[in-house]
Amino acid sequence: MGNPSLHSIHVHPLKAARGFAPDEAVVEPWGLAGDRRWVLVDDSGKVITQRPHPRMALAAAGLLPGGGLLLSAPGREPLTVPVPAPTDTTTVEIWRDKVEGVPADAVAHTWFSGYLGVPVRLVHLDDPATRRPIDPEYARPGETVSFADGYPLLLTTLASLAALNDLVAQGDHAEEGPLPMSRFRPNVVVDGTDAWAEDGWRRVAIGEVSFRVAKMCGRCVVTTTDQDTAERGREPLRTLAHHRRFGDKLVFGQNLVPESAGTVRVGDPVRVLE
Repeated sequence: MGNPSLHSIHVHPLKAARGFAPDEAVVEPWGLAGDRRWVLVDDSGKVITQRPHPRMALAAAGLLPGGGLLLSAPGREPLTVPVPAPTDTTTVEIWRDKVEGVPADAVAHTWFSGYLGVPVRLVHLDDPATRRPIDPEYARPGETVSFADGYPLLLTTLASLAALNDLVAQGDHAEEGPLPMSRFRPNVVVDGTDAWAEDGWRRVAIGEVSFRVAKMCGRCVVTTTDQDTAERGREPLRTLAHHRRFGDKLVFGQNLVPESAGTVRVGDPVRVLE
């Protein structure tokens, strides 16, 4: 196709909640500035996501200067949450990792517990440079990540989404399509490529910033959650299972690790370096 470019940028300050789409974002070693620096945990410290709590999709987290949150959710008054002072930390269990974070004020715990109907706490990642190493199988020494699932950024392409939606339209649950890109909660969305071209990328540059492609992104039940209603269907997992199965993973998108610092902007050229 033509000249690939950066179509959109997506930052999710609170893991599993709705984020926002700025025109530009600073790339830090552990991800886009402000992305997934906050997380909800249950009484045992385990991370709360849309997997068991699809209503998280309807909660929105805006980013305030300095890294605080502006929270909103159906039936709740908006709440401003400042970054907590890094005094006492608590252990967050996120998949196979145990990461230290700083609890927010109790009012934030109460706000979210009332919304979800279960006891939860809101926790901030105070030091992303040291708290959570990337999986060493795919990382270089010293590389870290935020409260994202596993890698600093997730890249998707419009052409691959269009191809996936064509396949959904041919399947048993065609009425569920076409699916919007929000189902996949990416950080950067690229236009101007062939469908699935990203499968072969090893290094890319977006504007002035270069990235290593760590691995394909295996998808979960969150992709079946309508991000506007919190209702669940069967797609895209049914279609991915038939057409995008790699080993035991159903794949859509690529995980990126920054190789340099800088700012990415909507409209930036995207170059395949390897």
